[in-house]
Amino acid sequence: MRKIKYTLFSVTLLLFLLPTPAKAETFGLETLDLQYIEQGWGEAHANQSVDGHPMMLDGKRFEHGLGTHANSTFRVALGGKAERFTATVGVDDEVDKKGSVVFKVTGDGKTLWESGVLRGGDPAKDVSVALNGVKVLLLTVGDAGDDANYDHADWADAKIVMAEGKPEAVAPVREPAVVLTPKATPKPRVNGARVVGVRPGSPFLFTVPVTGERPMTLSAAGLPAGLQMDAQSGCITGVLKEKGTYVVTVRARNQQGNAERALKIICGDTIALTPPMGWNSWNCFACDVNEANVRAAADAMVASGLINHGWTYINIDDCWEAGRDADGKVLSNQKFPDMKALTDYVHSKGLKIGLYSSPGPKTCAGHEGSYKHEELDARRYGEWGFDYLKYDWCSYGEIVPNPDHDALMKPYQIMRAALDKAPRDIVFSLCQYGMGNVWEWGAQVGGNCWRTTGDITDTWSSMAGIGFGQAGHEKFAGPGHWNDPDMLVVGYVGWSAKVRPTRLTPSEQYTHISLWCLLCSPLLIGCDMTKLDEFTLNLLTNDEVLDVSQDPLGRQAGRVASDGSLEIWAKDLEDGSKAVGLFNRGEDQTTATLKWSALGLSGKQSVRDLWRQKDLGGFADQFQTEVSRHGVVLVKVAPVK
Repeated sequence: MRKIKYTLFSVTLLLFLLPTPAKAETFGLETLDLQYIEQGWGEAHANQSVDGHPMMLDGKRFEHGLGTHANSTFRVALGGKAERFTATVGVDDEVDKKGSVVFKVTGDGKTLWESGVLRGGDPAKDVSVALNGVKVLLLTVGDAGDDANYDHADWADAKIVMAEGKPEAVAPVREPAVVLTPKATPKPRVNGARVVGVRPGSPFLFTVPVTGERPMTLSAAGLPAGLQMDAQSGCITGVLKEKGTYVVTVRARNQQGNAERALKIICGDTIALTPPMGWNSWNCFACDVNEANVRAAADAMVASGLINHGWTYINIDDCWEAGRDADGKVLSNQKFPDMKALTDYVHSKGLKIGLYSSPGPKTCAGHEGSYKHEELDARRYGEWGFDYLKYDWCSYGEIVPNPDHDALMKPYQIMRAALDKAPRDIVFSLCQYGMGNVWEWGAQVGGNCWRTTGDITDTWSSMAGIGFGQAGHEKFAGPGHWNDPDMLVVGYVGWSAKVRPTRLTPSEQYTHISLWCLLCSPLLIGCDMTKLDEFTLNLLTNDEVLDVSQDPLGRQAGRVASDGSLEIWAKDLEDGSKAVGLFNRGEDQTTATLKWSALGLSGKQSVRDLWRQKDLGGFADQFQTEVSRHGVVLVKVAPVK
């Protein structure tokens, strides 16, 4: 065998010619582009808490990291070249032992690490996760299954070690705004609620929603004495003096044909027999609201045709109040110079109108509240002609800082008693953010609906966290009393005079409307009504989807199955069928399977796509479909005839 001799020079030359291994480099999470973080409240901060303070966990200050808020999502592209992610996580000390969150680290759709529930004051947890081969890192903070109040979450000293290259923040997915709702036909179609409630002696106002080519003639056979219908607008008005149930046949006729449907009018002790549908000023204008905005919203409700699909209420939120006169009567400010003229205008459109106050001395925005003036205010609302009251806890917390069960109920009982003396029906909407499990006693204090959660914002994490967090509340809802997971955040929103398009993707908006209809939530549009585009109108005018909300049975959907990021929610309907939402909370399109056994069904079932208003056929045992990222397929399931 021939021997090879290596000189020191040749070995050195060989080593020099070989490629030098890349040196691993560490990147702080705060150095990435934070504008791509989606979160439910506030803005994420580099090297600070979400409130802009130094990051503090367990009394220890961290100079570097990311301060965010549940529910939040941050996607980072690694290209398969990362080695490790490390951080110390917890609820920031600034919330003083409040809040509860769950941190989660996901790589290419697989959970790599999860913190479990961390509450304010709990010891922080260290994270160390291998990232070998991971292409996309997903960092999420959930609200631990309750509301997101005080969920100030820190990814302290968070670092990504890269074998080569740099981590890059990933922008949220952009989707085309595909319109699924078919155009209404020129033939008449009667829409909206099929049952409506009124108290004896209260003014009755109900506009029968009808789509189809105008001019159109409407009539109602079997109207009880005291009520009359306008043949052009379809608005039924008058007063019923005696309790009773009246089944009225509503008929619509135009040159294209005829349509009719039964409408049940129940004169008794219960109103809001279906979830209220309308508009609220807060999510678009907040404290910049004025009378012109409200009149424009009423005009747009009619001009856009939304009134023909059952949308009814035009509600003013906070910031209309001034002080009180010498007799203690509440005054409206200069932005609302004549409340009676405003309510008359809205009523003349065939619509109803709502107002806002607080059981405390001040509202959330610091205006005049109703504390110790409840009867005066309720009488005033009735005299002005309001039909809806949102009653927001806010400064009442200063009156009773640590309320027990009875104290939580008391201010709403007082206002309910006052409203009962008003000369008209006023829907009573409790707003106290779910404290004390309000869903368990909201009906007991006379609430027609009650907020179950903190304020919604137009992010996936906020909307999904709130909506899917309603599981278990369904047994407390029904005709006249509804769980309320807050207002809609589709269209142009902004919480100021400067509105902007919602940050929800098209798929997320379909999820939002589908889930809220399944949940029997009050449907209150939160956008600028003068800027309704085709896609937003498509979301708000699908009568088969809205029928899920307005079904007379009044059963709220519950979660019947879940598998990772897939959830299936189902709701019983009056005709014996079921409305079912197949939801994908994950980051990639996936296949969802609905088994009839999950619905308590067997045998062949027919399936109808409610958004597309299209029959999909009969299926034995199960139904399978593709569901987009953060999307939904909403179907109606019934036995094959």
